[in-house]
Amino acid sequence: MFDKDELQQHISKQFDQELVDIHSRILAMGGLVEEQVQLGVKSLIEADAELAERVVADDVKINSLEVSIDEECTQILARRQPTARDLRLVMAVIKTITDLERIGDEAKRIAYHAMDLSRQFPKRNQFTDLEHLATHVGVMLHDALDAFARMDVEQAFRVVQDDKVANAEYESILRQQITYMMEDPRSIPVCLDIMWSARSLERIGDRACNICEYVIYYAMGKDIRHISLDQVQKDLKGE
Repeated sequence: MFDKDELQQHISKQFDQELVDIHSRILAMGGLVEEQVQLGVKSLIEADAELAERVVADDVKINSLEVSIDEECTQILARRQPTARDLRLVMAVIKTITDLERIGDEAKRIAYHAMDLSRQFPKRNQFTDLEHLATHVGVMLHDALDAFARMDVEQAFRVVQDDKVANAEYESILRQQITYMMEDPRSIPVCLDIMWSARSLERIGDRACNICEYVIYYAMGKDIRHISLDQVQKDLKGE
């Protein structure tokens, strides 16, 4: 006959392992999403239709992971009925996989624009600012996933702050492409693809910020979605 305390300890360890497992799986999903974004941008810059097609085809892997992890979280909620920090972790995971899946969708959209551009022969210098935005957003996504891996509130907050720079770069690209279209109407198809790709990158930055908000929610039990950055910073410092 099992001792009650021993049984409880066994159940607790099993639950801990389930939490570790979903944490690991979401990081694996994040790594795949990062790669999709990088390859999507590369296919755009290099007008590589074959690579773009690969990015589109591989999106199904991300969708599959989202469904699988979501099901695992549902099972944990049903069986374990977690509370406090454990519940916040599961909820953070559920929300994060949704954002990761949508980042994958944005990478796929960029790949579709790459297919269009591969038939239009754009000028290489038209991508300079877009590459810069892609690099910045890529760092934001990587840092957001790193913050999630370590549940690092300070790093999460830094990523949220970086979104201001990404937004400014995006707006600069829009102004630049509008100028090109006014100067030469023949450039409109290329400029539109670049603008829509920049829009996807800006949204990826927003999704990275969302992931960081979930980290802060887990660590602090505080929803910062509708709170100013200044107030959040004060809260982090305990003011």
